[in-house]
Amino acid sequence: MIRKTVKNRRERKRRCGERLRFIALTMAAGLCGCGMAGCGEVEEGTILTAGESSEGKDGGTASFIEFDHTLDEYEPLEKEYNFYFTYKMVHPWWDAVAIGMEDAAKQYEDMGVTINYEYLAPNMASAQDQVERLVDASTRGFDVIGVDVADVDMITPVINELMEDGQKVMTFSSSDADREDGCDRIAYVGNTHNYEDGAALTEALCEKLEYQGKIAVLVGVREAPCHEDRALGVQDVIAKYPDMEIAEIEYDEDSVEKAYEYTKEFLNEHPDLAGIACCNMSNPVGAARAVIEAGREDEIVIVGMDHDQEALQYLRDGIIYALGVQDCYSIGFDTIQVAVKIADENLPGEVYPEKTEELTTIIYQDGAAEMLQVLYGEIS
Repeated sequence: MIRKTVKNRRERKRRCGERLRFIALTMAAGLCGCGMAGCGEVEEGTILTAGESSEGKDGGTASFIEFDHTLDEYEPLEKEYNFYFTYKMVHPWWDAVAIGMEDAAKQYEDMGVTINYEYLAPNMASAQDQVERLVDASTRGFDVIGVDVADVDMITPVINELMEDGQKVMTFSSSDADREDGCDRIAYVGNTHNYEDGAALTEALCEKLEYQGKIAVLVGVREAPCHEDRALGVQDVIAKYPDMEIAEIEYDEDSVEKAYEYTKEFLNEHPDLAGIACCNMSNPVGAARAVIEAGREDEIVIVGMDHDQEALQYLRDGIIYALGVQDCYSIGFDTIQVAVKIADENLPGEVYPEKTEELTTIIYQDGAAEMLQVLYGEIS
């Protein structure tokens, strides 16, 4: 496969942004341990927010919370299925996805259908490790293999080879390798708007800073599509405003500790730093810890991704300004449903789409306490 240039990827994401629409997140379950193995302006887009008294935004998280997901009316053709799912790395974000998978499997069990599946990942993100896992899974007779793509360029040829050999391969979670990337995977379930998530958070950051100042960017895993696409969204928004600039961009490998260390460096090297844009679930936590340690929590505006408990506490306390929370539960639930349909030889467009789009919402300070209560049972 020919490596995509940043320019081509940026242009593709811009085209994607013109047809995608943001709507509210439907959260369906809290983050907990899993019982499985391994366990501004955005073009044509709208975002619903949860709480933010300082900017006059209103609303709580209750209208975005739903605890009942039900299987659709599709009737499985078999009484037992065997699936294999691998993702970037062991991390609480994917534990939340696993809860949705588990609940879907339980509902199939109630129908008399057994869903067996493995859900495994390395401790640290590694595209080479993912290649090895996929190759191994292809020898074990699974009905469907699912992958949260660690690196489009490395994983696409592997997926295509598996498909040529008769394997049924889908992608899921936060990172797709789609047909525009030259990938022959059957379908994708997950976040289809990572670029827009990064752009929307950065618009909120810019508005808070009154469109002037220097920011730093923490990306995550190099070549991971979701992290790279969010970073592109950040860069494109900052480029629109002549009085704003990006001082540093660093890859923290989705590690709280590395994000913390990089943020300390940002603060030391750029005394006039005004904000930090974070592109995964770990780096808002690391960034906030470093900012607090430096005593600059009233000076630095932090935006980032997802529902980490510590990050939500920082959001509640005003240290983090905004978090884009993805609907992890629905990703897991719908991944199982789509896998069943793929195993039954259904093609996209018949009983499921090629891309099942899951949703993100921006949570502000006024929405944090309720989100902490719903997800973690934490009462302020």
